Amino acid sequence: MEPTDLTTRILIEIRAEQQELRQELRETKQEIRETKHELRAVEQRIDHVSDDLGRRIVESELRTATAIHELGGTLREVHTLLKDRALHDRVSRCEREIDDLKHRLG
Repeated sequence: MEPTDLTTRILIEIRAEQQELRQELRETKQEIRETKHELRAVEQRIDHVSDDLGRRIVESELRTATAIHELGGTLREVHTLLKDRALHDRVSRCEREIDDLKHRLG
């Protein structure tokens, strides 16, 4: 079988297309490398933000727990004061009533 001009031209076109495809493949690989690099950078930023957010949440929870604990102590103190005050008022009233009874009886 003798090569013809048509066969040669087709083979030349196939080779040119093959070279174009190889170039496109190299460009695609480069784009993939760049995308991977960008993704790593985004992942690092997300990790940093996540770590920072976790630390802030823990700090906030500690502040909240401390405030709740202090509030509990304050409420106990207020309860004691109110209890003592109510008892004091009651004792004062009883003393006045006793004094009134003493004066009436004589």
